[in-house]
Amino acid sequence: MTGITFVTILTAACIYLAITTVILLRNRFELKPLPLDNKSPNISISVLIPARNEEMNIENCVRHACNQNYSNYEVIVLNDRSDDSTGEIMEKLQQEFQHLTAINGRKKPDNWLGKPWACKQLSDAANGKILVFIDADVTLNKSALQGVALAFEKYNLEMLTVWPRQTLNTFWENTLIPMVYYAFISILPSVYVYRSPRWMPKFISSRTRKMFAAACGQFISFRRESYKYIGTHEVVKNNIIEDVGLARAAMGFGLKIRMFEGNDQVSCRMYRNESEIRSGFRKNFFAGFNYSYFNFIIAALLHIIVYIVPFIILPVSVIFGQLLWGILSFIAIVLILVHRFILASWFKWNPLYSLTHPIGVAWFQFLGIMTVIDKLTGRKINWKQRSV
Repeated sequence: MTGITFVTILTAACIYLAITTVILLRNRFELKPLPLDNKSPNISISVLIPARNEEMNIENCVRHACNQNYSNYEVIVLNDRSDDSTGEIMEKLQQEFQHLTAINGRKKPDNWLGKPWACKQLSDAANGKILVFIDADVTLNKSALQGVALAFEKYNLEMLTVWPRQTLNTFWENTLIPMVYYAFISILPSVYVYRSPRWMPKFISSRTRKMFAAACGQFISFRRESYKYIGTHEVVKNNIIEDVGLARAAMGFGLKIRMFEGNDQVSCRMYRNESEIRSGFRKNFFAGFNYSYFNFIIAALLHIIVYIVPFIILPVSVIFGQLLWGILSFIAIVLILVHRFILASWFKWNPLYSLTHPIGVAWFQFLGIMTVIDKLTGRKINWKQRSV
């Protein structure tokens, strides 16, 4: 590979990082927290929690969901045919909280995936005008439901989603989980989920609207009538990335959606070790590329060129005395670290793990190869003792 090629690659990486810097900074100001106000509408809210083999998480989740400053709400938990102690824990909690109802899930039809089927059953049992679907590993601050009610009213929304602050304890949690947020926050201007880009002609934006669809399945909320209007979770019954599928369905019907960051009001500890992270992401990683080998290869090359090559070329430039290589590599690395430090400060993560960014990128490349092999060989992945 010639010196000119290295310069071209590094220049392209710097340009890409400059563009994503603008997007990240824009999101820092436009991706807002749920609103807070002493006065909030008294609209009824149903908090809906699917739980399959969640004995480690469910009590914490339910206790916080049942301890809200908001008055007009209910919490419904569906025990999705768990074979651990989830059911026993729910029986105990139901006796303690008057807001809480525990129900047992019905057998999953063959043409449904587990989570959409559980959420559909929960929505059928709900009474609220606002439906809030949260995962069993989510923790709600006392003001979370008040913020939801205010957000629907303030922005005249039909759907909203919250990106929780991820609780990170172990090395692999700190190294890998922030990569998910980084990928979203540095690429997609979050306000485009709420409205079309003003610079884009209407005849184009009307046809590309769903390209900006995004949501976090850990916390999704609908007005009940809007949820029914798009077809409930039935529209994503076979979609392993059901959160984005719901957002696309809502955008397809012209509904108004907005994303929020849950830094102070919603948190989540998604996984606890590398094995859990690998299993959790492995089930849907390739699906995120719409099972397109072309999209996957392009994304892999982009990440290697932008996020790994500069860290390799910088010491090489010192060894061979290539000043321009060194300057461009240094610029790229500084931009990457600035991005990660901003993200760490924003979501209250340990900033030192910003330095592990290339490790995280490399890990996801290996994960991607594993998921492609799974697809080519027809291998099914087990999650929560179910094949997905």
